[in-house]
Amino acid sequence: MDEKSTRSLLPGGLRDTLPPHAAFEAAVSERLMGFFAEEGYEQVNPPLVEFEDSFFGGAGAAMMRDTFRLMDPASQRMMVVRSDMTVQVARIATTRLAAVPRPLRLAYVGQVLRIRGTQTRPQRQFRQAGFELIGSALAAADAEVILLAARSLRRLGVDDLTIDLNLPTLVPAVCAELGFEGEELARLKAALDRKDATTVSLMAGGNRILLDLLKASGPAEGAPERLSRLDLPAAGVEAVQHLDSVISLVRSEAPELNLTVDAVEHRGFEYHTGTSFAIFAQGVRGELGRGGRYLAGSRNNGPPGEPAVGVTLYMDVVQAALPKPGPIPRLFVPFGTPYPECRRWQEKGWATIRGLEATTDEAAEALRLRCTHRLVGGAPAALGD
Repeated sequence: MDEKSTRSLLPGGLRDTLPPHAAFEAAVSERLMGFFAEEGYEQVNPPLVEFEDSFFGGAGAAMMRDTFRLMDPASQRMMVVRSDMTVQVARIATTRLAAVPRPLRLAYVGQVLRIRGTQTRPQRQFRQAGFELIGSALAAADAEVILLAARSLRRLGVDDLTIDLNLPTLVPAVCAELGFEGEELARLKAALDRKDATTVSLMAGGNRILLDLLKASGPAEGAPERLSRLDLPAAGVEAVQHLDSVISLVRSEAPELNLTVDAVEHRGFEYHTGTSFAIFAQGVRGELGRGGRYLAGSRNNGPPGEPAVGVTLYMDVVQAALPKPGPIPRLFVPFGTPYPECRRWQEKGWATIRGLEATTDEAAEALRLRCTHRLVGGAPAALGD
């Protein structure tokens, strides 16, 4: 392997984003921020690195296994490289913006880094874009987040969306009531993740509630009613009622939106405390995003935090769902061409590539610089003409 090849190697799960994909990613992110701003979500930009006691406090504790740590040479305190931006936005909302009237609407976009990838997303560094509605426990807040996420993706050009609604606190509450804990609880959760009804039935013995939760999953229509007929703990009854209200509100504005309910799904919702959801598109591998209810600013052994709901979109998957960007036409302009002339063509959608010195063969120079056209007599001429 030569030196150039060695220098181009990157750690697993990391990659360079090259033209035109880097510009496309930035443009799509900017459009999303514009969509969010139209509905009052103001953009914040948290730092890439922060102290670990701030990041891991409360909801951030769920990200501990996925987060890189390092020592700050200046303060001698441990820091983390952010693995999730929702946690940071919640910190900003409950500290720097604590006095701002609620509900507070914040948006964000940026890169995150994780210790390991997953089967559906092997990349360890990727861009997130999202928004958070902080300070309201109403079902209308959940509905606003779901609807804005769906509308924004459709405006980008992503069709055939499915919103899979979840209740990640339901299975833990039922399992606690049944007395499952430790390794046995982990095995049971793994069987539920696989939708393995046989193993769930064997482990639950004569109690059918977990099997009934599996069967209750499916189209959103009728799901809350099916769940409400089960003998759920009090917290589960309240969660189902909230879910029912969210479904009704979303349906009233977007009756065509495909909604499903998975009552036993909890993977990836480690810090969520209520109705949560994942977003899929037909023909696209992996989730476009996920979101749901959580407590912003909650701390271990401290105040419970503010009710909040938000969504994070994974830009690598979102881009995969969109038509690939076409090349921008590149116009070679000879050395000495006045800038106003270049600007005239830029306003018409051309990228102007200016010659840095006079040349006797402008066509050859334009080809060398990967131009599609060159400026001849004040007009673009296709190379080869």
